[in-house]
Parts: sequence; structure tokens; C-alpha cells
Amino acid sequence: MTSNLPLEAPAVSVLLVEIGRRLELGGESPFKIRAYYVAAENLEVLSAPLAEYVAKGKLRTIPGVGEAIAEKIIKLHKTGTHPLLDNLREQMPSGVLEFFKIPGLGPKKIQLLHSELKLQSLLELEEACKAGRLKDCKGLGAALEKKILQGLEFMRRGQGLRRIDDADAVLNAAVERFKKANPKMQRVAMAGPLRRGCEVVDDLCLVAQDGSGDAAVPGGPDVRVVVGDEKHYGIKMLFATGSAEHLHALGTYAASIGFKLSADGLWYERGTKHAKGEVFCKDEAEVYAALELDFIPPELREGRALNGAKDEIELAAKHALPKLVEDSDIRGILHSHTVFSDGAETLETMAEAVRKRGYFYYGVADHSKSAAYAGGMKEDKIREQHKLADALNAGYAKDKVNFRIFKGIESDILDNGALDYADDVLNSFDFIVASVHSRFTLDKEAQTQRLLNAVAHPRTTILGHATGRLLLKREGYKVDLDAVLQACAKHGVVVEINAHPARLDVDWRFHQRALELGCMLSINPDAHAISEIDLTHWGVVVARKGGVPKERVLNCLSLDEIAAFFEARKRR
Repeated sequence: MTSNLPLEAPAVSVLLVEIGRRLELGGESPFKIRAYYVAAENLEVLSAPLAEYVAKGKLRTIPGVGEAIAEKIIKLHKTGTHPLLDNLREQMPSGVLEFFKIPGLGPKKIQLLHSELKLQSLLELEEACKAGRLKDCKGLGAALEKKILQGLEFMRRGQGLRRIDDADAVLNAAVERFKKANPKMQRVAMAGPLRRGCEVVDDLCLVAQDGSGDAAVPGGPDVRVVVGDEKHYGIKMLFATGSAEHLHALGTYAASIGFKLSADGLWYERGTKHAKGEVFCKDEAEVYAALELDFIPPELREGRALNGAKDEIELAAKHALPKLVEDSDIRGILHSHTVFSDGAETLETMAEAVRKRGYFYYGVADHSKSAAYAGGMKEDKIREQHKLADALNAGYAKDKVNFRIFKGIESDILDNGALDYADDVLNSFDFIVASVHSRFTLDKEAQTQRLLNAVAHPRTTILGHATGRLLLKREGYKVDLDAVLQACAKHGVVVEINAHPARLDVDWRFHQRALELGCMLSINPDAHAISEIDLTHWGVVVARKGGVPKERVLNCLSLDEIAAFFEARKRR
């Protein structure tokens, strides 16, 4: 594609992703490929036109854009192509890139599908799978046919959805653009499922306040804007946030005490508590207050059973809503990776980045030896890391710095549920995150027993990303999660809320069950780089959605408290 007109940021972002995909097919290094994807993601959410960044020489102020990628962005922006892209396009038809959309289908298999079967589109691929053409090809096979067909169905179900972090970035940029285009708007805020903390988002919505009444105002591609005057802003925000179940239950409750609630407003119709007529609400708090309810946090507005009550409205009427965990409650970071396995930073650099963010401890948990694909640590590397951690901790103590590195491991759960090292090695860690990274296709009974065995191991501290799902990319493996949560409660194993927005696992819909059973939870970023430390925020968001208070979150403990917790686990 060439063009005489400068391309806007979204179009350039698409081309950067294309370069990244083509480099993957060519076997380029993962770090180089990732650089294109990061730059593409950040171009999508610029608050000013790309032309301004180019003209003012500010491209390198965009996160992830270095000198080499800045040069490519300029060329793509001005011409619609680049010599590197032209060269890569000669090597592979564009339709093959669509294969990347299928969950679990990687570049090596994609290469084989093209080279062996000459497939060039998703339609051709689907037809080939249905006709059984893959089963006789070396490196492909009948199992891959089934996987691809399932992946195509999963992909279709995910159309129109965005991960929570992607939706947040798009809407934040939309807010800035909307404010610039509509300077008379007095309030502009995000609403919809993003505000409710939904892990995937199907409605990008903003609410704005203006004196002109309710109207549809463009907010950018795929963004819906609801506008209301000051007296109705609370109602507009309430209904734009949802959910439908919450709004239906709230309307029913309102009617039971003499009110009528709709998207147009709130009216008092019968009774003697208030003057009859419309009740104006400048914000949502005034809506709930008029209905004699405590303010219900957006994350809880799902019309689901909560803390033994029928729903969040029943709890709000009883003034019994849980006090939800907040970002500021997190005292330290657990489950993070360094250059000792597949992380991008050294142990010291990651620890210092954590400390400078105001946390009091850093629990490193690099991959174990079975994870060869991720540079998993053999015993000699473990000893090296522990020696370094001890030295760094000694330095903190000498300088009277209230901070500590805890020595952990993300131990692969083997097929039979065993952990990845002998007991003497496992005993050298302060804590162990036990996770599944292989054999996702075991049947439900076998997978469940695998996890039950791992949870029963006396050195398991935390069960990592319990279902192995990757949002919009891969469904979780089949497992009896209730049985696993019961086992965690029985053995005192903490359940991870993996905060990486690709996972957000264990799903918030199971948080209440974990709490009922007596489980502790841990909000862990699974960080592989400094920037990913801050992914902890998304874990807090979904923990709030699950109704989790800080008292039930492991890494809300103080440094002394969590040190005692780990020591007590080791003495069991």
C-alpha cells in the first residue's frame, strides 16, 4: 500500500503490527518483534495527531519508540510504506497474517500451513481443516485441525471485544480528543463496562455534561458519547455505566419505595418522605442517596450474589457493602521475572523499580527448569540468584532501608502435579508460585487432579493463574475450579489474581467462592519488565469486581507480616 497523503497514527500502528507479524514468520528475535508491537500499541492512543509528533521531532517521547522505529514511523506516515515492509511483503501473502488471530497458532505452524498446503486465507484454512488436509502433513496433523477449528470459533466469539487495558488506553485518548474538540463540556468521564472493571469490553462509552441536553456526539472511532445537563449527569452516568442487571434490579427497588427510575431521570411518585416530582441528581452518589442506598462502586454493579446477600443493592440498603481493596493498599510485588529467566531487567533493577514506587518488598519468581522455552533456572542459576538477593538485602539492611527481596520461584506443575525441583531445592525459596505452563489439553479429571496434587504439596505457597486462560486468545484448560479452590483453602495455599491484563486469572466470578471457602488471594503482576510492575492496578480492579477486601489479599500485608507468613509456611 502506498499513499501520497500522510497516514494517521492508527493506520501507521496497523503497519507496525504487520512488520512485527512478518518478522515473527521470519524467525526474528522476540525482543525486536515486541518493540514493534509496543510502539504500535502506543501510537493508537496518542492525544494529538501523529503529524504534530513528526513535525516537532517528538516521536521518541512516545513510550517504546526508539531511533530505529521512529525512522520507520516517519516513512510510514509520509509514504504509507517502508523498504523493510516492502521486502517482507514479497516473502509472504498478506492473507497468511490473518492466521495469527487464531488462538494458540504460532509462527512455525503458520509457516508450515503456507509452505506445505499453500493456504493463503482464513477461509482456505477452515476449508482445509474441515476436509482433513492437515492430518497427513508432517508437523501439522489431525489434532491441529481440531485446535484450529475451535480457535476460529473462539475468535468469532471475541469479535468486537477489547481487553480492559486496551479499552482504557483508547478511551483515555478519546477523552483528551473530545475535550479539545468540545471545550465547553464541563465534565467528560469514561463509563460503560470499562468503568465496571470488566476484563473484556464491548462498549466504549464516554459521558459528558453540557447544557444542551442528551445528544449523540462523535467521540472517535467506535466510541459512544452520552451528553446530559448538570441536573441529569448522575442519571446519565449511572445508565451509561450499567450493567443491565444492576439497572433492572435498581429500578425494581426504586419502585418498591415509591420512585420511578429510568434513563431519563428519577421521580418520586408515592409516599410522604419526599415532595412528589423529579429528583435532580448531579452525580451518581445523589441517585443512590435519594434511594436511601450507600454508594455502590461501579465494579460491583452486576446484579450478582455478594457476601451472602441476593445482590449488591440488598447490601447497600443494609449499609453492609464490603470495603474493597484499593491500589494504595498493596504493600509489595510478588511473582515477577528477571534476566535469570525470560525477564528484561536484572534483579537489582527490578527491585529498585519496585522500591521507588513505594512498595516494601519484591518477590522474584523466575521460571523453573522445565520452562526451557523461558530460560528456566537450573540449580546453579538458583544459587547465583539467591547469593545476589542476599547481597542486595544486606545492602538494604546496612543502609537502614525498609525493603526486602524475597526469593521465590514460579515452579512448573508437572503432568502428575509434582513441582519442578527436589525438596532440598524447594526448601531454599521463601515462597513458591506453582503454575501450569504445558499440557493444557489434558481432560478435566486429569487436569484437576494435577492441580490438586500441586496444591497439596507442602511447599506450594501460591497457585498461579489457575486456569491458564489468555483473554481473547486462549480459553482456559478444563478444570474443576471449585474443587481446586476447596483444596487451596484446606492446605492454606494462596490463590493468585494474576494482574496481567492478558490473564486476570483467577476470574473475578470465582473470587466470592474463594472468600467463602476462606482462601487468601494475592494480586500479582507477573511482570517481565519495569513497566509491567504497574499492571498490578488491573489485578486490583478485578479484585474489587470480585468483592475482595484488602484483609484477604496477601500482598496487602506489611513487610514484617508477610515475612512471618512465609516463614510459617516453611515450618509446616
